[in-house]
Amino acid sequence: MRYEIIMSGFGGQGVMVMGQLLTYAGMMENRNVSWMPSYGPEMRGGTANCGVIISDDEVGAPIVSEPSAAIIMNVPSLEKFEPVLTENGAMVINSSLVDKTVQRNDIQAYYVPINEIANELGSIKMINMVALGAFSAATGIVKNESIINAFAKKFASKPKLLAANEEAFGRGYDFVAKIKATRK
Repeated sequence: MRYEIIMSGFGGQGVMVMGQLLTYAGMMENRNVSWMPSYGPEMRGGTANCGVIISDDEVGAPIVSEPSAAIIMNVPSLEKFEPVLTENGAMVINSSLVDKTVQRNDIQAYYVPINEIANELGSIKMINMVALGAFSAATGIVKNESIINAFAKKFASKPKLLAANEEAFGRGYDFVAKIKATRK
């Protein structure tokens, strides 16, 4: 199986870290992966996105050309990436900042108040882990424990961050799991 994923938002929202963690999680599951960042002309506050490919087969090029899933953290990202998501794709949308709904009826959209959840947990810096948890529930592309283990390895020098970010991941996951249960 091959998954092509887009993660997009403003610089400073942790988009690149989300992509790295998802890529590391795929590696931990012995899959072939690629991660390719893309920045706007500004850093913090400018546009930022990355493409991640997780595949059981070799990845020939790191360019995401047919994304089947996306994490959308702001309105410009929704406008840019909704049209290119493949049919039956999944999109996690930060409803804290995105006040629009998807126009397509051939994709699964999950509206998650990512900023509010992170603020409830005490730190807006955890929005990327809330988003990853929501994404994990929406797609199941990698195992939850693989993402948590990737976080622990990437931030090994900051072990006190693990528990709070694991909780943020769980809150995002539970939010989307409840949505999926009501859609059945």
